[in-house]
Parts: sequence; structure tokens; C-alpha cells
Amino acid sequence: MLTHIVVKHFAIVDYLELSLDAGMTVLTGETGAGKSILIDALGLALGDRADSDVVRHGCSRAEINASFSIDDHNDAQAWLKEHDLDDDDNCIIRRTIPKDGRSKGYINGTPVPMQLLRELGEKLIDIHGQHEHQSLMRPGMQRQMLDEFGEHQPLLQELQTIYQQWRDASDELAALTAAASERASRIDFLEFQVTELSTLNPQDDEFTSLEAEHKRLANLQTLQQSAHSILASLSEAEQGSAEQLLSQAASTLQPLVDVDDKLDSIATTLNDALANVEDAGRELRHYLDSLESDPSRFDEVEQRLSALIDVARKHHTEPDKLPELFETLQTELQSLQHSDTQLQHLQSAIDDASKQYRKVARQLSSKRKTTSTRLAKQVTDAMQELGMQGGIFEVALGGIDDGAFSPAGMERIEFMVSANPGQPLKPLNKVASGGELSRISLAIQVASAHTSYIPTLIFDEVDVGIGGGVAEIVGQQLKMVGHSRQVMCVTHLAQVASQAQQHLHVSKSHENDSTATSIQQLDEPEREQEIARMLGGVEITPQTLAHAKEMLDNACRADSVTSLNQQRKA
Repeated sequence: MLTHIVVKHFAIVDYLELSLDAGMTVLTGETGAGKSILIDALGLALGDRADSDVVRHGCSRAEINASFSIDDHNDAQAWLKEHDLDDDDNCIIRRTIPKDGRSKGYINGTPVPMQLLRELGEKLIDIHGQHEHQSLMRPGMQRQMLDEFGEHQPLLQELQTIYQQWRDASDELAALTAAASERASRIDFLEFQVTELSTLNPQDDEFTSLEAEHKRLANLQTLQQSAHSILASLSEAEQGSAEQLLSQAASTLQPLVDVDDKLDSIATTLNDALANVEDAGRELRHYLDSLESDPSRFDEVEQRLSALIDVARKHHTEPDKLPELFETLQTELQSLQHSDTQLQHLQSAIDDASKQYRKVARQLSSKRKTTSTRLAKQVTDAMQELGMQGGIFEVALGGIDDGAFSPAGMERIEFMVSANPGQPLKPLNKVASGGELSRISLAIQVASAHTSYIPTLIFDEVDVGIGGGVAEIVGQQLKMVGHSRQVMCVTHLAQVASQAQQHLHVSKSHENDSTATSIQQLDEPEREQEIARMLGGVEITPQTLAHAKEMLDNACRADSVTSLNQQRKA
């Protein structure tokens, strides 16, 4: 739910900071005070289109920060985690609108495009009234609400799994079928390539090994001459070889070790050096023995390298990649040669999935039909209580064109409404009056309060055109929804305002040729004054004040009764 909001330099708001509670909150105030300004700010925070005109006069930018508690909101948590924006159970949305330049959005401190703000916002707040965040206007949300109301999720999830299996097999079959006309020529071409590579038979690391051998054979004479010269210097020269000189030095030094033992380590070093020279000489002799001249081997290596390079060039690859290419072409050839069997297997999988899909889809359709009748009755009954006598609500279930499969089932779902007696049923998004739309939305929310997942509902102008007992019922219905979710309502009716657990008062002030709107939370005495003002106008009489106190006391007693009943049920 929404827990905190800060608004800076927005429209006629200089600075506004509010903490919000669970349950029902109302915003009241004089006409023209800007009661909807908080909702407008929230809409921008949640990705609504922004205009630089919303920036307060004389300021460089407007800023809105909204904090939400999502510890029990699994859908929002999963969305944040999916987009790498999660931060424990915190969710802070920030929107800045500069006077000049593009606005920016942030989620938990990370810059994000407006689309992501809107996606997340639709999971956190639903605004009812003439605003963009009316999720009930979207057919997809209407279907989701019906399925949640009827607890169809397990069946819907099973249907979606089957649909995905059918879709995957269908896509693979389509791809194979599209390639069928080219398959024969492709097989001929692959057979030629595979035969050529099979004859060549390239081996892993062969090219690298041949390159090294070719380099050695090409420089054989230089290697032999250098090795002979080094061997002579080490041990085979008649005079002055390293081995002779080290041997003489070691022999001369050895008797002196008995005279001065400090020479012992030097003698050891000389003996080690002599041994190393002798080892080097032996290894050089073995190396020279291995450097036998073999002109035919040099030709073989050169021809093999040329063959590998030529074939690699034809296939536009590197010579050392030929073994990998050979394996890839063999795999593709085998797949094409056995594609008839694969096509039969895929068609069988599609037929099985189609049969299973229709079976589960029919079950879901049957449940939706039953649920739609139950939801329609509950919403229609609620509409009568909300001052829309004679109004009718229905759920239209229409078939998808050509009986096509979809992950959501085989029917379109659309909420239909007739707000007044004698009027034909129309789609919910065709309802003209903002007040009627808000009350219809309230009726739907009341009916589905135990199933909807959006934690915060905002109703703007929900009480337009009503009064008296109907207004009190509207307030009671809003409070009832507030038992399971956070509800905010902009109202001008005392009957609605008196039902709230939290009361915010919006006021406008003028100072130094400047206008500013502020919002403050009212305590009980202040609430009595505000309710009395809403009841009696400019002059608040003792009778009006007593009436306001009575309304608040009655609402408080109703809360106590509701709480007691809930405890008894528990």
C-alpha cells in the first residue's frame, strides 16, 4: 500500500509531505482548493504523461516521491525482482518533471523508462474516475478479475501450460514445413560438403600441430648447424670447451677446500655447473639425432596444410575450425534426412495438445459462465444501493474469431453496463459520466474485494450526483473495501467523509501574489469542524456541529461492531 508521498513544486503545491494509513482515507476541502491534486501527482509518479506546465511558477522542476509497502504483495515483488529493481520489501517511485527538458522516472533509485513506471504502477494503484489508471477499462483486466472472482487460476495455469506446448510444436512444424521445398536441394548440397570433409577428415588441433612441424622442417639446416656449433662449444671442441674449463677449475679448487672450508660452496657450484653442461650436451646429441632430413615428410606436411586451407577458404572459416564445421554439417544433414519422421512426431504432438487444450478450455468456459452470472448479480445489486436504481451489469462472453487458441481461453470477456432504466447495455469503457463510472467501479470492487490483488484503490468524484442515504451507503461500501485494501476517496459529501479512518483536508492560501495548496491530517475535533462545514456551509451552528459529531460517533460504533464480528468469526 501507499505509505508516504512527497510532492515538490507541483502546480500550486510548493511542498507537501504525507504519511498514509491502511483502511479508508478521504480528502475534502472547499471547491477549487485542489482536492484532486494529490491524485494528479500520483498519476504522474506512476507514469502518466507529463507537461512542463505542471511545474510551479518560478521553480525549475517538479518532483513526486511515492513510497509503498509491498511485504505482502507478491506480484509487485516478483515484477521488481524480474527487472532487477528489488530492494527488500521497499518500493520507492520517483518522478521529476523539469521546466525545460524531458521528465525522468526512478524505481528504488534506478532510472527507468516511463513504460516500466506504468507497468509497476498498474500493480500498485488503481485510480477510478476520469484518469489513465483505470485498469477495469482494459478487457485483459476484466478477464483477470472474473477469473480471480471465480478462483479459476489453477485451471487457467493448466490451460496456459498446454497452450505453450501447442504453440512451440506448431512453430517448429511451421518452420520445417516452410523449408520443405528447399530440403532436397539442401540435402544434395550438404551431402557434397560432408563427403568432401569426410575425405579430408580434419582432426582436432591438427592444423596447429602441422604448422609447428612445417616450421621446424623448413628451418632444418639452420637448426642442425646451430646445434652442432653449440655442442662443440659445450663439450666437443678439442680445446677450450665449457666442459673442459669447468672440469679443470673444479679439479684445481678441490684441494683448496681442505685448506679453507669457505670455498666449499664455490666448489659445489662448479660441480653443479659441470653436471648441467654435461646434461645439456647429451640432450643436444639426442636432438641432433631427431633432426634427420626427410624431404618427403616436408612435402606431405605442406600438401596437407594446403588442403586444409583450401577447404576452409571454400567454407569461409578458419582451418582449425573445420572439425567443428564437419560435425555441424553432419548433424544438419541427419536432421533433414529424418525430417519426415520429425514432422510426423510434431503433428502428433500438436494433435494431442489441441485435444487437451479444448478439453481444459471447455471446463474453463463453463466455470466462467457460472461465475459471470454470480458476479453480474452481485454488482447489479450493489449498483442499486449506490443510487443507480434500475442499473444492470452483465459479463459478456464472446467467442474468439475462428476459434483460435489463446493462453487466456477461447472467449473474449467484456463488462457491459446499463446505468439507467431503459438504456441499452454498453461496454464499461463507453460509460460517459465520470461519477457513474466511479460508482460502477466501486460496485465491482465491492463484489470482488476478497480477490483483487491491487492494494490501493483511489476513487475520484465517486459521489457526483448523489446525496442522503445513498451517499452514506457509498461511504459504508468504501469503508468495507478498506477492510481488505487501502482506499482513498476525494469527496464533497459529509456522509462519505464521516466513514473514513483517516481524514485529509485540502486548503488553498494566497500570499504575496502567490497561491499555494496544502494538505493536513485532521484530528477528531478538526474532523467535527470539517464535517460540520460540509453539512452546513459557511456558518457552522451548534446543531450542525452536533450533527457532525453524531455522524462520526455512528461511524465509530459501526467500526466497533464490525471489529467484534470479525473477532467472533476468527
